[in-house]
Amino acid sequence: MEMEVPMEVPLELTFTIERAKQLQPVGSPCTDVCRLDKTTGHCEGCFRSREEIKAWKTMADADKLALFNNLLARKAAL
Repeated sequence: MEMEVPMEVPLELTFTIERAKQLQPVGSPCTDVCRLDKTTGHCEGCFRSREEIKAWKTMADADKLALFNNLLARKAAL
């Protein structure tokens, strides 16, 4: 019997970041949740701010890698 998987299954941030680090250029930490928290202003999935999301495509890989640590810290602070 085949199981039906819900369409919106968010990816785990740590897994997404580890996978993104392996890509060239560095991949996005997006987990396909894409909702901004009204209190923090951060995405509920990847923990980026609206400004960080907008700037992602133009950021240097070194800046993206540095941001990954901040995203994990934001998640851990919850």
